[in-house]
Amino acid sequence: MQKEIFQLRDYINPKWYIFKESSLGKVYDSLPWDQLSELLPKENRGPGAPRWFSSAGMFGLMFLKAYLKISDQKLIERFNTDWSLQIFCGKFLKDDQKIRDNSIVSRIRSYLAKHVDMYQVQDILINHWKRDMNNTHVLLMDATCYESYLRFPTDVKLLWESCQWVYEKQIYRWCKRLSERRPRSKYREQKQKQRGYERRRKKTYRQGLKRKRSLIYLLDKGLSQFQELLNNYPDIHLSSYERQYIRTIRKVLEQQTFLLTHPAKELKDRIVSLPRPYIRPIVRGKENKRVEFGMKVHMLQVDGICIIDKMEFNAFNESTRLKFSVLKHKSLFGQCNQLGADRIYATNANRRYATDHKIFTSFPKKGPKTDLPSEINLRKILSSARATIMEGSFGTHKQHYGLDKIKAKGAKREMLWAFFSVMTSNAVRMGKRMALEKSSRRAA
Repeated sequence: MQKEIFQLRDYINPKWYIFKESSLGKVYDSLPWDQLSELLPKENRGPGAPRWFSSAGMFGLMFLKAYLKISDQKLIERFNTDWSLQIFCGKFLKDDQKIRDNSIVSRIRSYLAKHVDMYQVQDILINHWKRDMNNTHVLLMDATCYESYLRFPTDVKLLWESCQWVYEKQIYRWCKRLSERRPRSKYREQKQKQRGYERRRKKTYRQGLKRKRSLIYLLDKGLSQFQELLNNYPDIHLSSYERQYIRTIRKVLEQQTFLLTHPAKELKDRIVSLPRPYIRPIVRGKENKRVEFGMKVHMLQVDGICIIDKMEFNAFNESTRLKFSVLKHKSLFGQCNQLGADRIYATNANRRYATDHKIFTSFPKKGPKTDLPSEINLRKILSSARATIMEGSFGTHKQHYGLDKIKAKGAKREMLWAFFSVMTSNAVRMGKRMALEKSSRRAA
């Protein structure tokens, strides 16, 4: 990497030493760049515009995105003017060079989501870091939710957004292009009523029910009119994105009609966002936030390093992941002797599994209390570590590494965003630890 960056001839660039002493240089030293580069297909060297970033540079840009916690556009602006970021990605710009493509970060994210297995990247990073880790016999586990960037969903908002897209983005647009008369509808009248409803400070259940009935009728009519327009003009070609959007809107209409006629029944796979139809409401039961909208992540932690066990947008019971988590820990670090988890994991099946494999857990003991003082103290330490260190790492991810609200669109891209944020947090921790060990060796 160093030779590729500076194209060394007869000297060493002093910027390299300044970079290596910085905090970003410590993160750089903690990453196995060669192994990460091998995961991507080889570059195409045919005719056309040259690629800005190498395979290692693409990974570096994703780590920088989480490390700096800035938007894609600001990341490119910073990259053009900051030589330390250029060294990190292995792309040293010339004095007259400048990246003008603000969408390059998003395209790289899509490229990595298509060609890279996140769990394979995680195994490479953990195997690279584990020689500098201590207390690998202790495993902590818990689940959290990383929310997506979307407005709080309601049925009225969802139905109105669907009506707006069908009429304004499709029917009216195509009628203008084809010089066709607009079909008759109550869209303008419903638009005025929707504005009046939105201006209300307090919205009663009765008012919301009335709006839903009107919007369901309007949306059903709009979809029929749009289908008739498509049948009359076969030359109309919709993009794959528009076709997917229409399928999502039809599903929304079907679900909202069912909820209107069966208010007491539950609905599975309920859509809460048109651009992100894969997101599901996840009931967390917290005091300040009962429901969260995003991906649920089951996280493991060994010696302060977070390991992603499972990421899904559908809610799942994390207590069923204990056996798989112990096996994953065994494949990476060896035998697990101590385990810290909250009470939801303390099922009879998990207790039996832990007893059979001689794993000491933080679960409260069932039956008569016959714990030794040493066991009581160890249980307290494990419970305290899970409640402070592990849950504190969730807050660190959300406050400092861009996981408070994920703004990427697409299930794989959102998962990739969360994955690199967690791995960047690990790299920062391991970079500091490795630098401290190097300094102690030099002092000795």
